[in-house]
Amino acid sequence: MRRRWRELVLLLVVLAATAVFRLTGIDWDGYEHFHPDERYIAWVATTIEWPADWQTAFKPHQTTLNPFYWPAAETTDGIVVPQDMPRKFAYGHVPLYLGVGVTRLTEWVGEWLRPFLPPDWLLTRDIFNGANWNEYRHLTAVGRLLTAITDMATVLMIYLLGRRLFAPAAGLLAASFLAVNVMHIQLSHFFTVDPFMTFFVVTAVYCMACALTTSGKRTGNWLLWASIATGLAVGSKFSAVMLIFPLTLTAVWSQKQHWKQWLTISIFVVAATFALTNPFAILDLTCEVRTPATHLGPLTIPSINWGACYLGNIGTQGAMVRGELDLPFTRQYAGTLPYLYYLEMQFRWGMGPLLALVAFAGLGWAIWHGWRQLGWGGRPAREKVQQWLAGITALQFDRFVPEDGRIQAQLVLLAWVMPYFLITGGFYVKFMRYLQPITPFLALYGAAMLWQWPRSWWRRGVITAVLLTTTLYAISFINIYSTPHPWIAASQWIHTHVPTGSLILSEQWDDPLPVTLTIDNQLYSRQAYRLAELPWLTQVDERDTREALYQNLELLAQADYVVISSNRVYGVIPRLPERYPLSSQYHQLLFDGALGYELVFVTDRAPNLGGFFLQPDTFGWPGLRPPAKVAAYLAARSGVRWGRADESFTVYDQPLTMIFANTGRKTAAEMLASFRVVNSGE
Repeated sequence: MRRRWRELVLLLVVLAATAVFRLTGIDWDGYEHFHPDERYIAWVATTIEWPADWQTAFKPHQTTLNPFYWPAAETTDGIVVPQDMPRKFAYGHVPLYLGVGVTRLTEWVGEWLRPFLPPDWLLTRDIFNGANWNEYRHLTAVGRLLTAITDMATVLMIYLLGRRLFAPAAGLLAASFLAVNVMHIQLSHFFTVDPFMTFFVVTAVYCMACALTTSGKRTGNWLLWASIATGLAVGSKFSAVMLIFPLTLTAVWSQKQHWKQWLTISIFVVAATFALTNPFAILDLTCEVRTPATHLGPLTIPSINWGACYLGNIGTQGAMVRGELDLPFTRQYAGTLPYLYYLEMQFRWGMGPLLALVAFAGLGWAIWHGWRQLGWGGRPAREKVQQWLAGITALQFDRFVPEDGRIQAQLVLLAWVMPYFLITGGFYVKFMRYLQPITPFLALYGAAMLWQWPRSWWRRGVITAVLLTTTLYAISFINIYSTPHPWIAASQWIHTHVPTGSLILSEQWDDPLPVTLTIDNQLYSRQAYRLAELPWLTQVDERDTREALYQNLELLAQADYVVISSNRVYGVIPRLPERYPLSSQYHQLLFDGALGYELVFVTDRAPNLGGFFLQPDTFGWPGLRPPAKVAAYLAARSGVRWGRADESFTVYDQPLTMIFANTGRKTAAEMLASFRVVNSGE
């Protein structure tokens, strides 16, 4: 009993730390919608309403519930909402509906509770909407809170899974690792779908483990819960469909002679859960989604129009991650190595060096441990393959599986992690968040590996070092939220230093500045300036011509300021001179002052602790020299340049932002003379 109380106290401490890390800085951008995925989800969410007429509630173009279509008469204060037209929505319905439902709940509860709460509390002002914000902003605030709570629940679930499969101490250690995982902390600040998918994935795997480690009727009950969680995971993000592998093994191993019936029931429950929570993935068949005709010898399979908007969006996303669509925001991954790039980003930024080392070593340990538990150690490879083939052919899967339910559950866990990592790690597009659905299990593997070491000062030292360094890194990360977002700081500088009517250029595919702000109770609108874009990222290959360059230089000659909001553009173009033979020279010329522009403002925010900064290097990978004033700005503070960072890690909440003033007033022809390719006649 004493041990259980101590375990409970330690778990509460871990969950409290989890809450602090995830709720600190929930207003990290002043709710200015600087995350594009969050921005779009919240935009769509403003049109999701409880149906006024149930006769049309499930008619795709008449309902207010369909994420794939803008309702005909919907309006929202503060933003422009298209009406009566299709929209692209590449996410599951589950996080969207949860966000809208919880927002409506806070509106109702807030009316009762606000008079009894301090008006300056974040809960009162932001969540219960004491500030009386419009729906677009309030949805973002509540959605972020919901995401944070969901990730906290993931920490709890990985503790429960570790406790069941290994030991209470391993579960606590895994939860501790996940609580201070910086990638999870960052993603919990965004109202996006990945944390929801991750929670349902961990829940599904936990239910599978319970099905394999219990007996009697409870086995079937846990299998049904696992099926429901799987349906919700797929309903959050389609890539969770790979849960079908561990779910199938769970049905086979837990139900033995009746596994076929139970597998059929499980798949039905998954499909039913998905359909109930994502109804318009089934109902909206108004899109053109065509598979091409296929010729198989004398047999021809005709072209088929499936019509499902959901399948169309999934197909587009699949083509994007495979690199089949040439999109500006995915060109950053040109030249990156499959699998190794993910490992590098986790080592540098996602987990930090020690936690990443332990987590991926734990994965290797789990694979080796699973191999041994299958009884394959030292046996000829040919015999192993023959046994597998014989068992699969005869549908006798228990022929090569141990009877121990915990070992079966550990193998089921691997049946999720390994296929997901092997498939996702090979994608052309490698956003760090794509790895989130397996990072809780990596934390668990690392914890289990360490806890099975012999008791010694060595084990205690390694655990202490991993927890201490990762916790310090987590603290340094949330410290970025103690200073204004760089785009807000830059916008404040523009509103107070740049004359109204000035022409300000931004780069296409980056966020344009300034944003509209209230400063000292006075509203400053971005409409007070003339704003235009430089479309460098869209002028690629044969479109990167002298004529296109000259048009941009003419715009530069007329402009008063150029804003470089982030490295979205200069982090890509200089690395691809074969695709951008002319525009790849632009940024270095701008930074060196050769185009007549002078740096007048720079700001950023980076992980820091006690005045020591962990600075991402946005210039080294594209081979650029930063402007002299930026180099001095970075050199003035102590810290380390910690190498390149995935754009998705820095660009939303910690970009380095620069503003250049047109002090030289060069003509377009004078600027053109600085481009060496043009001068050489090529």
